[in-house]
Order: sequence, then C-alpha cells, then structure tokens
Amino acid sequence: MTLASTPLSIRRERTLADLVPHSRATDAVLVVGFALLTALAAQISIPLGFTPVPVTGQTFAVLLAGGTLGAVRGMASQGLYVALGAIGLPFYADGDGGWTAATGSTAGYLVGFVIAAGVVGLLAERGQDRRISTAIPAFLAGTVIIYSLGAGWLAHSLGIPVTAAAGEPSAVAYGVAPFIVADVAKAALAGVLLPTAWQLFGTEPQDELDS
Repeated sequence: MTLASTPLSIRRERTLADLVPHSRATDAVLVVGFALLTALAAQISIPLGFTPVPVTGQTFAVLLAGGTLGAVRGMASQGLYVALGAIGLPFYADGDGGWTAATGSTAGYLVGFVIAAGVVGLLAERGQDRRISTAIPAFLAGTVIIYSLGAGWLAHSLGIPVTAAAGEPSAVAYGVAPFIVADVAKAALAGVLLPTAWQLFGTEPQDELDS
C-alpha cells in the first residue's frame, strides 16, 4: 500500500483561483490584486473613539484572499499588503501607512491577516470552501486567528491585560468585543459567496462527485 492510498494522505483540492489557467504571471496578478483589494477594504473604516482599532472591511478581504487563492498565494497577498503599507503607501485604515503604523498598536492584526489567509487557504485546499456548512466555520477560524494575534499585541502595546472585569480596560474590550457581530457577518457572507461561486462555475463538492 502506498502512502497516497492511506487515510493519512490529504489530497489538495483546487481553489477558485485554480480555475484560471496557471502561470507565474497569473499568480502575480492574483496576489497583487488581493493585496490591493485589502487596501481598498481598509478605507471602509469607522473609528470608535474609545479604541485605536476601527471597524474596517479588511477582514472580509483577508478571508476572501485565503479562500480564493489558497494558502501560499493567500499569505503572499496579505504579506504584500502589509509590506506596501509599511513602506509608506496609504494602504492601512484611514489611508495610514509607514513603519510606525505597521508596528503600532494594531500590528498584531496585520500579522494575523497573513496567518489567517494561510489557514483559510489551507482549509480551502481541503475543500472546505465548497459548502456553506464548512466554509463558514473555516472563515470563522481565520477571524479567531486575527483576533488572537491582534488582541495579544494590543495588550502589549497599550500596557493593558488581555481580559478584565466588565467596564475595565482590556484588549478584548478594545479589540475584540466591539467587532464580533460585524466580523461574524463578514465570515458568514464569505461563507456564502465562495460556495455560490463554485456552483456558478459548475464545480460540485468533491464528496458529491465521489458518491
């Protein structure tokens, strides 16, 4: 029995980006395109006043990048986004950019974007973007990663605990709780869009093909 035939092997599924004829040029266009999409989504920004973390459209773009491109290209797109903002392009929320912004109180979220895109992309490569019932949990997992890294760095940067009693300053109060409803909605929307895109392209979920 070969390794490929054992239950331990995991076959990589195609992602939506793999429906496009593959080439290095195509990959580069997709990576740059999703980096620019994240930059555009960052400009949809609602400051909350009591926290340095605004409500933005970035997380939605991050989830789409991972789910559409897969792990490597998804991470590359978000890494490029973070790098372009860090060198001074106005790609972060409210047109911010530069090294100070890249390493400031919201830096954990930026790192979280890269890792979340990779994890969501890996799940998409396992076929979890094909059904709403598996796509939404995959995107919620990406959101949890962004929250975890973002809140951890926010606590360090502001000198506050990660959690605290109600009404007390904490990273969860400033960087997680105000955004849960909106981010769950974004994950749900992404979790509907990608399976719908697969249906529109006429590709059935793998388990249905195998049945």
